Amino acid sequence: MAERAHVSSVEALESFRSSLIVYLSKARPALEEISTELTRVKLWLENEQRAKLEAQLRRQMKVLEQAQAALFSARVSNLRQENTAELLAVQKARRAVEETEQKLRMVKKWSREFESHVDPLVRDLTKLHNFLTTDMAGAVAYLAQAVKTLDAYAGLAPPSAPSSPASPTSPRPADTQAAQTGSATDAPASQPGSASSNSGNPP
Repeated sequence: MAERAHVSSVEALESFRSSLIVYLSKARPALEEISTELTRVKLWLENEQRAKLEAQLRRQMKVLEQAQAALFSARVSNLRQENTAELLAVQKARRAVEETEQKLRMVKKWSREFESHVDPLVRDLTKLHNFLTTDMAGAVAYLAQAVKTLDAYAGLAPPSAPSSPASPTSPRPADTQAAQTGSATDAPASQPGSASSNSGNPP
């Protein structure tokens, strides 16, 4: 019979399985959080922030138009003090419009570049998440079955020892019979003289 396997690391295997479960419980939510944040930023660039800046730009354009109209009226009426105040208002409104236009251009640029720069990372995150969800979950189940199998195997009784051979000092039946035959053959024969002398005497 083959020698029995030596199983001594079932506890280590179970410890590794437990550590893997803890890792998966932290890694998968982290990946999901990153994916959610990337989606939120993408929507923020394409919708929320862009719409906010466009609405702000429309309001600032109206303010600029009103300031320009007031400046024009002041120039027509030749009021120098009013001309200075209205001119400053126009300059302030124009700067606000230029700043918002610059922000809107940057948002549109980021929105265009977001997919080309971030989409490859999103695909890698999706692959990693699928790996953790399917392959690693299967690995946890496999380790659980392996621990169960090894526990059952370790609980089996060892094979019984083979029976001891017969003692070499015990005589065999054939040897006993041969010894008895040899003793009968080796017995001394009757003396010839004694036989003849006895035969000469009368009974």
